[in-house]
Formats: sequence, structure tokens, C-alpha cells
Amino acid sequence: MKRIIGALLVLVMLFLAACAQPTPPPAADGGGQSAQQQPAQQEPADDNDDDEPAAANDEPFPGRIAIVTNTVDQNEEEFRSAEALVARFGEDKVIHRTWPVLFAQEGEMMITILQEIAADPTVGVLVINQAVINTNAAVDRVREMRGDDIFIVYAQPAEDPLDVSVRANLLFNTNDPVVGYRFVHQAIAMGAETIAHYSFPRHMSVPLLAMRRDIMRETAEANGIRFVELVAPDPMGDGGMPATQMHIMQDLPRQVEELGINTAFFGTNCGMMIPMIEQVAATLSIFPQPCCPSPYHGFPTALGITSHIPTGEYDEDGEPIMRMRDLPEVVDEVRSEIASRGASGRLATWPVPASMLWTTAGALYGIEWLNGNVPQEQGVIDMNVLADIMADYIVMMTGERITVDLEPLDFQGTLIPHYVLGVVDYLVF
Repeated sequence: MKRIIGALLVLVMLFLAACAQPTPPPAADGGGQSAQQQPAQQEPADDNDDDEPAAANDEPFPGRIAIVTNTVDQNEEEFRSAEALVARFGEDKVIHRTWPVLFAQEGEMMITILQEIAADPTVGVLVINQAVINTNAAVDRVREMRGDDIFIVYAQPAEDPLDVSVRANLLFNTNDPVVGYRFVHQAIAMGAETIAHYSFPRHMSVPLLAMRRDIMRETAEANGIRFVELVAPDPMGDGGMPATQMHIMQDLPRQVEELGINTAFFGTNCGMMIPMIEQVAATLSIFPQPCCPSPYHGFPTALGITSHIPTGEYDEDGEPIMRMRDLPEVVDEVRSEIASRGASGRLATWPVPASMLWTTAGALYGIEWLNGNVPQEQGVIDMNVLADIMADYIVMMTGERITVDLEPLDFQGTLIPHYVLGVVDYLVF
């Protein structure tokens, strides 16, 4: 583990803004949030707990790591997590590329991006977050070129679990089936009498997202809670993300009037989160978690909280270099702002940023694979090493040792041991 902790020290210095622009450009799939374009850094949490890992001695790893994320406008958490790894190991060791914004319509471009990466024989690890629609076709080209000599990680895959599992060595996702149960029970604990689920047909064609919705409905109905399915514009449609966000801004208050103040809202797209949090806080309805659980995801921007502060340094264009405030600081200020609006206990999330966790854990586990410290066979994962990587990351981010419950995906009766699902207990503001 001594390579891992050092990497985490730098990761926490690159934080993300959860969505800085109210109407970002078109984006999709778990993306869609917008943010300022400057580098975001965060200092390690100030914590003296004995569980906090000490700085480690760095050891080199052979070859290079390539990370492909959504753009900063689609999901800054993913983008910044890759940027942090570049800063930690250097551009000579980590390559960072982004998917095209309209990836669902640009499959050929995605193939080209991964083909260029695979053409570099020094690349031994490829981490993809998010593994959006068309990722499989692009990875097929990588496998044609490189076979099994490259360790491929999918985070938040959108395509069929059985299809992605034969292409990737390691896969990560939020445990959406379990979230289906936990979301409803958390909503009930927060006073919910109705669950309102916003999505659109393209997302509901993603198996795990549809499964989560179905479990939410079944769990709600089993507990005497009304479940309402609401359709929002697809951010990949003609109106783009502005249309999706405007719909949430205007429709959520109408739904509160019709369904009641004790309605818990959920949306499947990241771009929905800012207007949803803003309107929930205004109407005093309920918001148990963002689609991608994290205190950074939508909360600061929706609540008008300053998340960037100047470092006193300037980039090559003379622009001030900003850093993000510490995670515990942001959590405290979000809680205070929610209380000032009379909404205490009505909004919640995970205490750790899920999207950043997947990128970081995938890259650091890949380093262990390159160094021969974990099993080399396809589909075999050392869960102890993986759990240690995640635990140390969370300590560095939060100052607390928070457990991530991990389990392999059981999809339609088929157990996929290298498709790892994670879930964390809730933080209620």
C-alpha cells in the first residue's frame, strides 16, 4: 500500500466544483454538470486521528496509465480526479483524455481516442470514467490491438453488464440496486410520503438505472409510499442541458404543490442536481441524495456557497490559480446554509465523492497490477487491496475512516466478481 497513500495526498489537493454554471452546454449520462475551468486543488483534511495514513515512500511503476473521462462541463468530479493523478505522477506517466461532449452521436471519435491510446505500447492501464454508450466498441479496438496486456477499468458503465464484463478487468459502480432500497428508507426517515423520480427514456434503457428505479418503486409501495415517475427532457436532445435544467426549475415546485411538501425527489442526470437542490431547499421538500453521491455534487452552486479560493499563484495567462476548499469545510458550510433556510434534515448525500473514488481506486489498483502485486488473471480481483485503497482515500478526503460496502454484481443470476458495486451510509445536512 505504500504507493497508494502518497498518490492520495495529491488527489485531495485537486477538488472539484460541483457545478459552477447554471446552464452548461449539452451533456449527458451522469454528466451534465458544469464548473469553472480553472484547476481545482484541495488541501488534505486536517486530522490527527490515528487512523490517518502516513505519507508513503513512492515506488515507480512500469509503463503509463491512460485515463479517459467526461469533460469538465459534463462531470467535474471525474475530470478532476484524472487531473489529480496527472499532477501526482506527472504527464510522462499519466495520460488524460476526454470523451466528446455528444458521445452518443460520436462513436467513431471514441474509437479513435482509444485507438490512439492503445497505439502507445507503454500504456499498461486504461481507466474510463464514465464508460458511456459506445465505450464497448472503442474498447474492442483496444483489445484487437493489444490483447490482454493492458488492464482496463470501467467506471459507471452504461452498457449491458454482461457485455462490459468480458471487456474490462475491473468495473466500478454505485450499488444502484441497493441504492434503490436505501434511498426509499432514507427518504422515509426524512419524512417522505411520496417518491418522485425524474429521468428520460435513454437513461431508462441502461439496465442498472432501470433496475434501481424498479426497486425504488417496489420498496416504496411495500412501505405504503407513493411512487411517481416523471419525464424530463434528455440533455442530449435538441434543447440540450439548458432545457433539462429549466424543466426541473419550473416543474419541481409544481410537483410539490400537487404531491405535497413531503415528496422526496431523485434525478438520474447530473445536470438536474443544481436546480433540484435549489428548488428542494426553497420548497422544503426532500432530497435524499444526488445521482452521483457526493457533498460536492450540486450543493455548493445550488446554495450559493463559495468553493474556490485563490492560491496566490497565477497561470501562464496571468489568471489566478484557485483551489477548492477542504471537504469538511464545504460540508459544514452546506449544513449551515441549509439550516438558515429552515431545511435542516431535508437534504442528504454520501460523505465521500463517489465519482472520484472510482477513478482513483481504478488507477491505483492498476498500478498494483503493473507491479505484479495483485492477481494477473482476467476477472480476478484482490478485494482486500481494493478495500484498503478506498479506505485510505476516504481518510485523506474526510479525516474519517468511513466504510464502503463492496460486493460483486449479481446480474440476472450471473455473478460477476470483478464488477464491484459500492455504497456508503448517508450524511444528512
